[in-house]
Amino acid sequence: MKTLHLNLIALLCLFSSSISAQRVCGSADHYQDMLQSDLSFKQNRQEIEAFTDYYTNHPDKKTRVIKTIPVVVHVVYNTAVQNISDAQILSQIDVLNKDFRRLNSDWTGTPAVFQPLVADCEIEFCLAKQDPAGNLSTGIIRKSTTVSAFGTNDAVKKSIQGGDDAWDASKYLNIWVCNLSGAVLGYAQFPGGPAATDGVVITYTGFGTIGTAGFPFNLGRTATHEVGHWLNLFHIWGDDAGSCNGSDQVNDTPNQGAEHYGCPTFPQLSCSNGSNGDLYMNYMDYTDDACMFMFTAGQKARIDALFANGGARASILNSSGCIVGSTVACGIPATLSAGSITPGGATINWAAVAGSTYYNVQYKTSASTVWTTIVSTSNQLILSGLSAGTSYNVKVQAICNSGNGNFSAAITFNTMSLSTCSNSYEPNNSMSTSVLIGSNTSVNSMLINSGDNDYYRIVTTNTSPKLKVLLSNLPADFDLRLYNAAGQLLRTSALHGSNTETVTYNNATVGATYYAYVSGYAGAYSPNLCYTLSTQSSASNLKEEEVMDEETKPEIMLFPNPAQNKTGVEFYANNNETVMLNIYSAIGQRIKSQSIITTEGLNQVSLNVSEYSNGIYILEMIQGENRKVQRFMIQH
Repeated sequence: MKTLHLNLIALLCLFSSSISAQRVCGSADHYQDMLQSDLSFKQNRQEIEAFTDYYTNHPDKKTRVIKTIPVVVHVVYNTAVQNISDAQILSQIDVLNKDFRRLNSDWTGTPAVFQPLVADCEIEFCLAKQDPAGNLSTGIIRKSTTVSAFGTNDAVKKSIQGGDDAWDASKYLNIWVCNLSGAVLGYAQFPGGPAATDGVVITYTGFGTIGTAGFPFNLGRTATHEVGHWLNLFHIWGDDAGSCNGSDQVNDTPNQGAEHYGCPTFPQLSCSNGSNGDLYMNYMDYTDDACMFMFTAGQKARIDALFANGGARASILNSSGCIVGSTVACGIPATLSAGSITPGGATINWAAVAGSTYYNVQYKTSASTVWTTIVSTSNQLILSGLSAGTSYNVKVQAICNSGNGNFSAAITFNTMSLSTCSNSYEPNNSMSTSVLIGSNTSVNSMLINSGDNDYYRIVTTNTSPKLKVLLSNLPADFDLRLYNAAGQLLRTSALHGSNTETVTYNNATVGATYYAYVSGYAGAYSPNLCYTLSTQSSASNLKEEEVMDEETKPEIMLFPNPAQNKTGVEFYANNNETVMLNIYSAIGQRIKSQSIITTEGLNQVSLNVSEYSNGIYILEMIQGENRKVQRFMIQH
């Protein structure tokens, strides 16, 4: 079911310990705990849901392809009976493969009215053939523990707490089998959480179809249910305690009041959902193993979004875990070097590796322990946005169809300093980090890369409050803007080329704060040459000139960029007309629309972006039959 609101809903797995043999899922409580304790998980979940919504609403993005997921099963046992057999593990893998490919024979038990919804999710599972280091493996790890029972606090996933550490979650689905306390059958971590705890936990009496698997949870459907959560599926009733207001974010599942237990009879009616009622036979309900046997096409679409380009689990498709291979999947990049070094960047080159499809390039400052990763499809990468006069480390890894190679040894290079300028004030790319300069002074600095811009803070004096700012000695096409302390744009100078830019403000008040903003038009910059910014104050009015060049700069312009709580849009119009402004996220989801009536000439519009998280966004302006787009960044 999918209701009009799409906010993430706190999942609550309701259960009663007084009723025996009822399904108890710990995923909801685990999910809620993570939302409250991990801000990065909360933000990741919002981004994943936005990506999923965009993907599922764009049929052209969907492709039919079988996704194979390598599985490692960690058997963590306290007693001999908990140390389940290989045959029991294989029976569970067989169930997963049948359930996610609609090869389970019992799917035909779906009521006829719902059978058109039943989907082949095109997901297959294999026990890993090699471990993360490339060594041969059975995909089964056995670990004896002194812990008699585990809860849903992820202790079973940590060796230091009596469990077993996860394999690389970007390449494997980790499944832990252990004794779970509190009648919990299993729990899973939704996409977007820490890699060290990513995976699924199943109690040893609800895993597989033989051995310790006990009725009515002896058909392997607990793992199917929990892997469904791992693949971003919510409970089918929306976890709303029967209020009919929740949502599982799926269009083709009927609105359902609450969970079902046991083996219901058709139909089960709730939430005014018509004569056919609830889809209680879905794997994401709480019925017994024998009475859940289908996923829907809408649920399949949510799963597919995880493996699309940019999806939260797309990296697992490049895993070599199901391949029997050597310890090193492909070669190590050689002759790594850094050239064309500037204050803000460098070009990294290396020898191509045979069979590579792309490369992972990691870099960091020498003083840092955190690496930044960039993907390159060739054996060269231009790094930009670096700090001047700073030592950097860089290393490269080749990725082949057969698997991932090892990283090269890291090399070190130093960016050029800004010593050619008498002044450098980085970082000063926001009002909050602006540099205080005098109202009658001159400074030199640089825009060292396409993302660089500079803010200067000016306070008018008691005797000379009138203000003029000049931007001269321009090495490229730079623009100048003046803001007041509230962030309101007061004046703009945006001439073409290297002409001196001038803004004059005779309405300046005594002792007020103003901000001069220097930016490169269309990303213009110069990593080696300085510009000059001069300020002049006066007791009497200064001469004002019209400096916006309408003929040479008709495109849409945004300022400031990066934006903090709002951004200004500046463009020209030939007459009075309706213009639509749309803001899209980096994955193409429209998040804001605003229509305005233009005036002839220069138009300036302020857009509030305070509610959006940091990142890259796209502004679209539709002006008659013309469409213009501009990327911008939000950085609170």
